[in-house]
Amino acid sequence: MLSAMMPAAVKNFARMLATVVGWRRLLLAFLFGALAVAAQPPVHFLPVLLISFPVFIWLLDGATTWRSAFGVGWMFGAGYFAAGLYWVPNALLVDAARFAWLIPFAVLGLSLGLGLFIGGAAVLARKIWSPGVGRIFALAAFWVLFEWVRGTVLTGFPWNPVGNVWVAVPPVLQSAAWLGVYGLSAITVFAAAALAMLGDPGVSGAPRARTWRWAVSGIALLALIAVAGTFRLAQAPGENVPGVFLRIVQPNIAQRDKWLPERRARNYARHLEMSGKGSDGRVTHVIWPETAAPFSVSTDAARRALMRRAVPPDGLLLTGSVRLERQNGRVVRIWNSLVAVDDKAGVAAIYDKHHLVPFGEYMPLRAFLPLDKITAGALDFSAGPGPRTLRLPGLPAFSPLICYEIIFPGRVVDADDRPSWLLNITNDGWFGTSAGPHQHFASARLRAVEEGLPVVRAANTGISGVIDAYGRVVVRLGLDRAGIVDSELPRALTGRTVFSRFGNSIAGFVGFLMFLYAIVLHCRQKEAYK
Repeated sequence: MLSAMMPAAVKNFARMLATVVGWRRLLLAFLFGALAVAAQPPVHFLPVLLISFPVFIWLLDGATTWRSAFGVGWMFGAGYFAAGLYWVPNALLVDAARFAWLIPFAVLGLSLGLGLFIGGAAVLARKIWSPGVGRIFALAAFWVLFEWVRGTVLTGFPWNPVGNVWVAVPPVLQSAAWLGVYGLSAITVFAAAALAMLGDPGVSGAPRARTWRWAVSGIALLALIAVAGTFRLAQAPGENVPGVFLRIVQPNIAQRDKWLPERRARNYARHLEMSGKGSDGRVTHVIWPETAAPFSVSTDAARRALMRRAVPPDGLLLTGSVRLERQNGRVVRIWNSLVAVDDKAGVAAIYDKHHLVPFGEYMPLRAFLPLDKITAGALDFSAGPGPRTLRLPGLPAFSPLICYEIIFPGRVVDADDRPSWLLNITNDGWFGTSAGPHQHFASARLRAVEEGLPVVRAANTGISGVIDAYGRVVVRLGLDRAGIVDSELPRALTGRTVFSRFGNSIAGFVGFLMFLYAIVLHCRQKEAYK
């Protein structure tokens, strides 16, 4: 009896959602968009996708104009980003006296602004909407297109792509080595939205059987991907680079205390103490987080000499530091940098962050916006030239990435000079004890799988750790904890991943195939009504 009632209940619910109009439709879109975020780290409740995306489809079924379709998509996206980025205002509370008043504008501006991308996807999908599975393919195709656009235009902000949810399921996560996170998003949106087929009116016999097959086809595809990923993990060698033993220092210094003049010496001493604490002589390289040193390491030789205490013999200290350029005693340019210091207190290498955070490290449209950036100092940071591969004594070649440079799929290495691992230093203390650092760490795991390269991550307040080339966490130190992480360096894959060769064009190809099939079904429908 229950099995007979369920399909009817789903169909009635789908019909009800398609007939909702006005502010109620927009509110439902917002709420179910927000619900979808529960699948992201740190909650990882994946079943919500099987609810949110079918509801999104049914709400779009009732949108008969491009304006109503845009409204549904915009509000679904606004809910998704409002819930997923709720932690951003924490950064404005670090200096609450100056920036707290911006919180409502930041929350609304960010969620509504990013929601525009989902609104665009909904409008274009609705243009080729057709009953049945055609609309599922259309939504998935344009969703992945606009995820890529969101990660590219206006410097890009690819935070929380839907594919990130699979860090909780390592076998499915392996598909990022072939598809990348955007391709994985396309498959995920299709799989979740396909269950909307259960709400279609249908008829008895073969058409109804096809409806059920399409409804579960996405889940079946994910199951096949999981089987392939399980096989891939079973073949993973788990080897380490000989002669390299890393120490990652996580001092857990609150952002509001980090740059206080009366605390700088104590914070610096804390890094030095933790670097040598309990060392048994195995450590070859020490890693500090973003802007760990409270002075310009590359230009202040006198204070840099003190850092020798933290450098292992014949090894290196890799630290985040603000780098300064002075003219006539005045600072004229600043960079957010990684500096390698050897055991003689010499500078072995410098990397300057090239992908800066708008409003955090520089003010876009400064001539028109009378606002200060939220980081200390009046000067905007300058951008480095781009991804670089550093080659230093005792280490395999690596690509340094500072803060959110790790979130950009396909843009974390120098394509002409590939490294053997990725080093991500960051300061997630801006985001407090929230979902933000967990989401950031998830992006690091995706980059490891995509590129087939291990990732070493040093974060001021967490999450620090070492991730192997299959996205598996070798060792980690959790959020809001002080401590050290000692680990060997996992080896890179012997061969390149498919994604590392072709990049995001693979996701584009997957989306294009979905688009073509949606177009075919749309044209068939138009012919049938002639």
